[in-house]
Amino acid sequence: MDWYINAVTAHPVMMAMIQFAILGTLGEFISKWIVSKKIFIPFTIGFVLWKMVVWAILAFFIKMAFTGMEGFLDSAVDHHLMFPAVKEAGFFRAFMKSVTTNLFFGFFLIIAHRFLDNIVLKEKSYKGIDIGIKSLIWFWIPAHTITFILPKAFQIGLAALWSVALGIILGFAIAVSNKK
Repeated sequence: MDWYINAVTAHPVMMAMIQFAILGTLGEFISKWIVSKKIFIPFTIGFVLWKMVVWAILAFFIKMAFTGMEGFLDSAVDHHLMFPAVKEAGFFRAFMKSVTTNLFFGFFLIIAHRFLDNIVLKEKSYKGIDIGIKSLIWFWIPAHTITFILPKAFQIGLAALWSVALGIILGFAIAVSNKK
């Protein structure tokens, strides 16, 4: 585990990009596997590489948001916009960081993700984006609350793993809705 902590500490942006490129793309694969009820390569190799690039770009912004929200919370307390308890480590700070990250940054990320996917897919579709926006409340705020309780070295890695979890959840949701 030391090698991981050393790597994410020495190269935080690059490691975020690598983790999201792999795990975000894997989450999309798993979602497709669940919907189709079979394991297959749902994309061409070139398309997989483009999807990985999209996830790497998103990871850059995710890492910036995770870092920036630390200062945002502290500044909000200093300017009497939030309770002083927000500065103390623990559940309340993690929850408030999750809420602010997802409500201030989440919309941008979802729209940027769809925009980049549209470029890769050569489409102009925003169908289903409402599901992504709703996931900020029912999935990402609780998930990132857990994420922000962890030491910083593990936060981006868990966030990338959450993208796999969301791929699984959405895969099952799509499969169930297709049966109706």
